[in-house]
Amino acid sequence: MADREILECFDNPSPGRDYVIEHVSDEFTSVCPKTGHPDFGTVTVRYVPDKLCVELKSLKLYYQAYRNEGIFYEAVTNTICDDLAARMKPRWMQVETSWTGRGGISSVIRVEYGTPPGMDAYDDDADDDEPLQRPGEEDRTPPGF
Repeated sequence: MADREILECFDNPSPGRDYVIEHVSDEFTSVCPKTGHPDFGTVTVRYVPDKLCVELKSLKLYYQAYRNEGIFYEAVTNTICDDLAARMKPRWMQVETSWTGRGGISSVIRVEYGTPPGMDAYDDDADDDEPLQRPGEEDRTPPGF
């Protein structure tokens, strides 16, 4: 398994501003734990840094550590998110993996950490546990329910 300690970070040069960083790696490989066949995918990481940003060479080495790892798409996507969140502690992050099709089926897995940029303004501070609606979303509950 890839070791999160591979991931190196550096100080965010603009910690007082929210901005989105996007890193795309289109050469990600791992191994299907069921068949042993190689899986090929693209990993996209989007994040709003807090105090730290991830260093790209270490990110590449971290990804390469999965090359011979037998791991499901869902597990690798969540593990990458967990490891990056543990090292950087970003304000928000999304990890998306897009996998080359096999047998006519391709897969995209997305996982998020933290509050999406701009959503703080829509927090109603209510303790009602009701999900917040994003701007432009209307109630999609069918009539009579």
